[in-house]
Amino acid sequence: VQKAALKPHEVVMEVGPGTGNMTMKMLDACKKVIAIELDPRMVTELQKRVQGSDSEKKLQLIYGDFLKVDLPYFDVFVANIPYQISSPLVFKLLAHRPLFRCAVIMFQEEFAQRLTARPGENLYCRLSVNTQLLARVQQLMKVGKNNFRPPPKVDSRVVRIEPRNPPPPVNFVEWDGMVRLCFNRKNKTLRSVFTTKSVLNLLEKNFRTYHALKNLPLPETFNTNTVKIIVEETLDSVEMSTTRSSKLDVDDFLVLLDAFNKRNIRFS
Repeated sequence: VQKAALKPHEVVMEVGPGTGNMTMKMLDACKKVIAIELDPRMVTELQKRVQGSDSEKKLQLIYGDFLKVDLPYFDVFVANIPYQISSPLVFKLLAHRPLFRCAVIMFQEEFAQRLTARPGENLYCRLSVNTQLLARVQQLMKVGKNNFRPPPKVDSRVVRIEPRNPPPPVNFVEWDGMVRLCFNRKNKTLRSVFTTKSVLNLLEKNFRTYHALKNLPLPETFNTNTVKIIVEETLDSVEMSTTRSSKLDVDDFLVLLDAFNKRNIRFS
C-alpha cells in the first residue's frame, strides 16, 4: 500500500481482498476502493467489516471473476493476486482504457523476474517483451515464503507497473503474432524461425488475406517459395538473419515488425 503512494482523490482497484486487511488500510488513504472478489464468503466477511463505518460508502464490492468482469474506472491497482491468473491479469490491465497511473502487485518470484528480464537473460521471454512494450516495470521488494501462513512453496516479489502514456503506436495483435513465433524457438536464428514450413504456410495465408482485403494484386506465380524470398530479403534488410530472438530488445522487435509490414508480411 505504501509503495503505491495513494492520493486522497484516487480510486483504487483491488483483486482478491480476502478478509480486507489491505482494503481497510487503502480506504483510509484514498477516495474509493473497488474490490473484486470471487469467493462469496469473503464478500460477506468484508461487507460485515465495513458495515456502519465511514468506510462503507467508500467501498464498492464486485462479486465475480476479475478476468470476466468489465472494469470500471480506477487510478491505481493494488493487489496480492491469485498467482494462477498472473499473465492474463497483467494484459487485461495493460489493455484497460483510460490508462491508470500505476499498479503495485505481488507475484510469484519467477513470474515477477520475467516481467523485467533483459535480452540474453535466461528468463527473457514473450511475457518480458510484451510487458516492456506496454509498460515500465520496477522490482520493489522480495517477500519470503515464511511471511505467509501456511507458507507457499515459492518466494514472491512486489512489482510496480506503470503503463506507457501515450501507448506505443503499434497494432498489439500483429506485434504479439510475430513475437509469439520468435519465442517459440528463441535460441534459433530468425532466418531459421521464419523459414520453417509451418511458419511460411501461415505467412502465405496471411499475405493472401491481406491482399484480398486491400484489393491488391498478388505477385505472379505466388506461392510459399515467394514468401520465403520476401522473408529472407526482409531479414537481410535489417541485418537480423543470423540474430536470435533471445538477444533482441523491444526496439529491435519494433524495427523487425515494421520491416515485415512494409512488405505486406502480416502476423494476424
